Amino acid sequence: MKLSRIAAFSSSLLLGAVLALTGAGQAQASDTALALDYVALGDSYSSGLGAGSYDSSSGNCKRSSRAYPKLWAAAHSPSSFAFTACSGARTGDVTAGQLAPLSSATDLVSLTIGGNDAGFADVMTTCVLQSESTCLNRIATARGYVDSTLPGKLDQVYSAIRAKAPAAQVVVLGYPRFYKLGGSCVAGLSEKERSAINGAADYLNAAIAKRAANHGYDFADVAGAFTGHEICSSASWLHSVNWLSISESYHPTASGQSGGYLPVLTAHA
Repeated sequence: MKLSRIAAFSSSLLLGAVLALTGAGQAQASDTALALDYVALGDSYSSGLGAGSYDSSSGNCKRSSRAYPKLWAAAHSPSSFAFTACSGARTGDVTAGQLAPLSSATDLVSLTIGGNDAGFADVMTTCVLQSESTCLNRIATARGYVDSTLPGKLDQVYSAIRAKAPAAQVVVLGYPRFYKLGGSCVAGLSEKERSAINGAADYLNAAIAKRAANHGYDFADVAGAFTGHEICSSASWLHSVNWLSISESYHPTASGQSGGYLPVLTAHA
């Protein structure tokens, strides 16, 4: 019995050495690791608005080949990949129109959602076009919505995802801070407005992180990845006001998707 066990152990070691030398062991492990079904949901920060190279078939959803879900799928070759994120999406749009690819076989889900519900596009429009006091009041209104209404909206999305994909790992990504304070911008918003907008982004992220945790989901904070690459920095990964394509304003560039969002998803997935 001892000799047979020794022989079996030796054979196992030999097989392992051969696999290592031929690279077969690594390929086998890689195949196993990548045999997953991935679904990317969410709003414009996930669809890739601002990164260019949009899929014409996605219409106003503006799904970009440079968006972090596409980049992650290209790098990891999952068994299947469904990309339903859509520019302008709110929580209700996700539950009503983006969940069809989810199933009991789904292994990984990523999404950004909540910013449009909280009215951040209107916040930025108000702050750019109106007075400082009007800007600060609009930010206060958005923060009030984050306190009173957004948690329930997020719960509906997160519960719907779990109902359709009960075994999936769900990675909820946050939003970056928009401005580098004390940066290179010499015109536009006041420093007080920029600071308030950054604070509102942090406030939104904290609310999203809390609801995600309550559902057992991973919250992936991107603020750190964008530090040093905010608007008013020397190497911004975010569009400021883009008068040629106004909808791209305050969205990640292609570098923001690849250098900001992609590494954060990769670290959590």
